[in-house]
Parts: sequence; C-alpha cells; structure tokens
Amino acid sequence: MKNSRIFLLITAASGMLAVALGAFGAHAFKALLIQNQRLDTYELAVRYHFYHTLALLGISLLLNKQGHKPLILSAGSMIIGTTLFSGSLYVLALFNTSSVAMLTPLGGTFLLTGWGLLFYSVLKSRT
Repeated sequence: MKNSRIFLLITAASGMLAVALGAFGAHAFKALLIQNQRLDTYELAVRYHFYHTLALLGISLLLNKQGHKPLILSAGSMIIGTTLFSGSLYVLALFNTSSVAMLTPLGGTFLLTGWGLLFYSVLKSRT
C-alpha cells in the first residue's frame, strides 16, 4: 500500500536521525549540553524520538495489512508530535532558549492523539 511505504520511509529517516542526534549528543554536543545544563532535556528528546519512531514503525506495518483512515491519521499525528515535542526539546537544549517551549506540550498533544487513534483503529479492526 502506498501510504505504508511513505510512512516506512519516514520511519527509516526518523530512526537514522534519532541515532545521529543521540550520537552527537553523547559526543559532539555533550560539552555544550552540560554548559547549558540541558543534558537531561536532550536525552529526553532522543528517548521520545526513538519511542515514537518505533511506534510509527508498528503503525506503518499495520497499514500494510489494513489501510484504515484512523491508522493514517495516527501515523501523521505521531510524525507531527515527534517533530514538535522532540524538536522543541532539541532546540531548547542546544540553543538554551525557551522561545520554543510552547511547542513541547502541543507536540505531546499530537502524540497522545496518535496513540488514541491507534487504540481506536485496533478497537474497530475486524482482524
């Protein structure tokens, strides 16, 4: 299914980005993150980035079997949520600026919506 392929490609890119950002945080950015006192914030961003990349992988694989619209919406919500939630935390940690702080709870809302849509899709599924 076309949607599944698109979401699998996004998942692969997200996973690669999570590994790269995690590695940069552990090595190249570590001194800056410690100086900014934001190492924990950065690690939280990477952790949630990985969790929701794995969730997106599962949703994408489900889309191979069933193309329910709620699954497509769930995947989209996970992508937007991860971008806003983890992205805002990356910016906060690296640039030590709170100008993006309002994006974090908005991202969390999209993540919750994604999980809720996944729940709904499984509940309504016939298989």
